[in-house]
Amino acid sequence: MSLKYLNDEYKELLKVIGSLSRLFSERNIPYLNYRIAENIFCRSFKAQNLARKDSSYDATLDRIGIGLKTFSLTSDNSLEKVAEFNSISSSLRELKGKKLAIEVAKARNERINFALRLYEVKEAIYHCVGRKEGVLEIFENDYLQIDLGNIKMLRSTNNNIVKFEDQHYEYSYNISKSTLFKRFTINESSSIEIDIVDDPFEILLNLKDDLFKKEEAESYDYVVLPLYSTQSKSREVAEKSGLNQWNAGGRQRDYGEVYIPIPSKVRNNYPDFFPSRDEPFKLKIPTGEIFEAKVCQENSKALMTNPNRALSEWLLRKVLDLEEGEIATREKLDYLGLDSVKIYKKDGQYEIDILPSWSYEKFIDPEKVTHAN
Repeated sequence: MSLKYLNDEYKELLKVIGSLSRLFSERNIPYLNYRIAENIFCRSFKAQNLARKDSSYDATLDRIGIGLKTFSLTSDNSLEKVAEFNSISSSLRELKGKKLAIEVAKARNERINFALRLYEVKEAIYHCVGRKEGVLEIFENDYLQIDLGNIKMLRSTNNNIVKFEDQHYEYSYNISKSTLFKRFTINESSSIEIDIVDDPFEILLNLKDDLFKKEEAESYDYVVLPLYSTQSKSREVAEKSGLNQWNAGGRQRDYGEVYIPIPSKVRNNYPDFFPSRDEPFKLKIPTGEIFEAKVCQENSKALMTNPNRALSEWLLRKVLDLEEGEIATREKLDYLGLDSVKIYKKDGQYEIDILPSWSYEKFIDPEKVTHAN
């Protein structure tokens, strides 16, 4: 099949960036930082950039999820990282052999399903830029869930590595690093020759007048909120409040009753971030849908939507994939690798997005948090 994503602007930008490789390396293999590759792709195809949102996808375009990879190529294939499972690493270390491979595959598939629900993606693809001497090789692979019914174990000479395959791809799981790798293979590709200039610094000096023209930097305010109770030392989800408000006693409750806690540290440190209590404002979710939201309860400690069911249908049903009457738990958050949300405010407009585990702690006290997600 022909490459899905390849146009003239994309090729030219890769040529230009690749030509400046001597800024970073003396090798004849073009240097291409993965963040730059992501930004070039999203600019060239007008895709939504998700690279900093810890999603299974790095970009979306027309309801297609896109995984963007760049790596050195020494042959027609390469084994590259596709997922980390730090939040469930302890439970995975209790398993061995095929049982471990199956649980890793299940967790990988659930992360993919989570991204499908979050961004309402209908199909997905991996877009890869392989780096070889004097050349960038563009190719694509299908972005598939692991076929649980066709997992076959492969021989491994390292006790720390579990290797397996399904009917489509080969995988390798590093136990100590809790990291899953996938073998990317070239079936059809397009080569872009890169002419690496000897002195890119001279080029930059010649452009300095244009480079130093000041432009107003884009900025926005944000806060991070936990999806669990900050009163719990083990960061548990409260059983009868917050995401599980519907489970509270005192009166008959609707399954749509839910709120996101706004801890006192956020209220005290960012007192003017949200509108006043019970004052409605618009809140945009990752799919582009806009909710009417407000902060409410005593001391403005809860973020809710009107109707309240809108938040529960998105956060509980779509994002966490919980059935009505199913309790949200720390175990569920860990399995998905998330436990916080980020609220952006720009020009009076609010947006919400999902963040990985430990994001709230890192936001409140980045020096204190030593645990990496």
